[in-house]
Amino acid sequence: MIETREYLPQLCAVRRRLPSGEEVNIRAQIRHEWERLNLAEQVKGKSIALGFGSRGVARIDEIAREMVAMVKASGGDPFIVPAMGSHGGATPAGQIEVLSGLGITEESAGCPIRATMETVILGHTGRGQPVHFDRFAAEADGYMICNRIKIHTDFHGPHESGLIKMLGIGMAKEIGAASLHDHGVVGLRDYMPENARLVLQNTHFMAGFGVVEDGYHRPVHLEAFTKSNVEIGEKRLLDLARSLMPRLPVDDIDVLIIDFMGKDISGAGMDTNVIGRWRIPGEPEPETPRIKAIVILDLTEASHGNAIGTGLADFTTRRLLDKIDFPVTTKNAFTSGFLMRGNLPMVFATDAEAIDAALTSVFRANPQAHGGARVMRIRSTLDLEQIWVSATLLDEVTASDGFIDAGELQPLQFENGVLI
Repeated sequence: MIETREYLPQLCAVRRRLPSGEEVNIRAQIRHEWERLNLAEQVKGKSIALGFGSRGVARIDEIAREMVAMVKASGGDPFIVPAMGSHGGATPAGQIEVLSGLGITEESAGCPIRATMETVILGHTGRGQPVHFDRFAAEADGYMICNRIKIHTDFHGPHESGLIKMLGIGMAKEIGAASLHDHGVVGLRDYMPENARLVLQNTHFMAGFGVVEDGYHRPVHLEAFTKSNVEIGEKRLLDLARSLMPRLPVDDIDVLIIDFMGKDISGAGMDTNVIGRWRIPGEPEPETPRIKAIVILDLTEASHGNAIGTGLADFTTRRLLDKIDFPVTTKNAFTSGFLMRGNLPMVFATDAEAIDAALTSVFRANPQAHGGARVMRIRSTLDLEQIWVSATLLDEVTASDGFIDAGELQPLQFENGVLI
């Protein structure tokens, strides 16, 4: 049965134009980069490991399939290794399952997947930091990696989320990832690039394929780098990614309703750059946006029960709670070191109750102001093309960059307590 809650603010749908670019032809661009770097000659007659991670990179299955095809066409023997640190519950089977959720399987890619949590130690950095590396990739004649270059959800620096992080953390499996996360933000921002440099010096790195997506999650730039230029090249792509990142159209929100969170949406479950929350002890919170209460309603199936990031929200639902794989989530939280992000918000039986609780908490000292609540609803922090806003936000949203049009205000509708 469909019902409304008249005491909740009405919302209207708003369409927005997000930062955009021209989508690349994956097959043609990979082949172009392959020829530009003369990779065919380098992989001929060799076993080649191809590293892919756990993020929801657009068309990653197509990218994997094409890279495998190019290795084969060049006379090489490809296999895939998961390059995702501790994700997938820090087990080989779990990491294979994560890849499968991204569309990467042995059948789809056309080559074996060899997953292990075993590493070799390549050496130690000047700080004495041991540098771990995937055993299967280390035993191969050479390897390549592919990752999206984007703004990180834990820190900001010269290298954030991308190829350098995959070299220093993703290929280091759980033990290597944990050794950097043990140092918190300093480990990620400062130590991780040092580890990656040692990896580059002591392994048969052939190429790193960096992808940049626009606000619509389309790959608009794909470029391959060698050992000599991967660091400087990634910095350039990070600037491009920053310019294409979509954001909320206003800075001050009373209640933000988010339909879905998950590891396929962000490494932190929700993109901290969108919601303006770090929840890292000792690190100052972002200045904008300023959101008083966040309600998260559900967990994506592709997250495989990993609910890291619930601690970024204030209120949630029983249906999200019931989907949590606690061993997987706590493993991720402990490896990251950012334990607050694994905390549970207040749990309510239905979406309606969770939203009502958020509004009540914000206006506890001034209940009569409840009717003027600044409320926004988004599907996820990855989906900002269409949003829903209350009447009190409409003028600001209409005046914001990228506004296209807005519909009529309508009451929130629920079916068996679930927001439609």
